[in-house]
Amino acid sequence: MRWRSLKAAAWLGWQIESNWTDPFLFAVYSIVKPLTSAGILVVMYSIVTGGNFAASAFSYMYLGNAFYMYVAAVMTGMSQAIIDDRERYKTLRSVWVAPVDIPMYLAGRGVARFFTGSLSVLVTVIFGVLFLHVTVNPLTVRWPLFLVTLSVGIVMLALMGLLLAGVVLVLTHQSGFVGDAVAGALYLFSGAIFPLEVLPPYLRSIGLVLPVTYWLELIRRSLVGHVAAEFPTFAGVGDLQLLGILVALTFATGVTALVVFALCDWNARERGLIDRTTNH
Repeated sequence: MRWRSLKAAAWLGWQIESNWTDPFLFAVYSIVKPLTSAGILVVMYSIVTGGNFAASAFSYMYLGNAFYMYVAAVMTGMSQAIIDDRERYKTLRSVWVAPVDIPMYLAGRGVARFFTGSLSVLVTVIFGVLFLHVTVNPLTVRWPLFLVTLSVGIVMLALMGLLLAGVVLVLTHQSGFVGDAVAGALYLFSGAIFPLEVLPPYLRSIGLVLPVTYWLELIRRSLVGHVAAEFPTFAGVGDLQLLGILVALTFATGVTALVVFALCDWNARERGLIDRTTNH
C-alpha cells in the first residue's frame, strides 16, 4: 500500500504542478523562474564585489543558492500539499479516510516538486558554469559522493516536510506562511550563501545542528572541493565525518518527524481540523 500511495500521489502532484498551462509555457516558466531568482543574487554580488565572478566565494555562494531550491521544492511542497488539499480543492478529508498511507502520500506529492525543482537546479547550475565562471567541471566532480549526498539530502528534506506538514495540519490560521517562514530561516542559518562564521556565535550554533548545513557543505565539496576547502566552517572535518553527521541528523529528524506527525494527526482528528477551511 505504501508504494501505491507514493506512486499515485506523485502522479497527482505532477498533474497539479504541470497541468495549469500548455507544455511549452510550462517549460519556459520552469527555465525563467530559477534564473530570475538567481539573477537577484548575482546582481547583489556584482554590486558588492565589482563583478568579480571568478572568485571562489562566488562559486560557493552560487551553488549553495542553487541547491537550496530543493529545500523549498521538497520540504515546503509537502506542507503546501496539506493547504492545497484542505483549502483549495476541499479533498483532504477524502484523502484521510481513503485506504492510503498518509506519510507516503505526502512524500509522493513531494516527489513531483522534486522533479520540477531538479530542473530549476540544473538550469541554474548550467547557466552559472557557462556565463558566470562557476567552476564545476564534470570530469573532476566526485560523482559517488555527490549522488550519495543528494539522495540522503532528499530523504532528509522529505522528513522535514513531513514534520512541517504535521504542524500545518493543526494550524487554523496563517498556515500558508509556515513553509516560507521555515525555508527563509533555514536559508539564513544553513550557510546557503555565506559561511557560518559571519554569524554571531549564538546564531552559528543553530546552523551547526541543522542537517541542511552539512548537506550543502557536502554538495559543494563533491562539485567544487577546491572552493569549499577555502571556507573555514568545516575545514578540519573530513568528508566521511560530514556524511556520518548528516546521516545521524537525518535519522534523528526522521524519528522526530514521525512522532510529531502522528501526534498532530491525532490532534487534528480529535479537534475536527481535517476538513476545516480557513478561507485564507
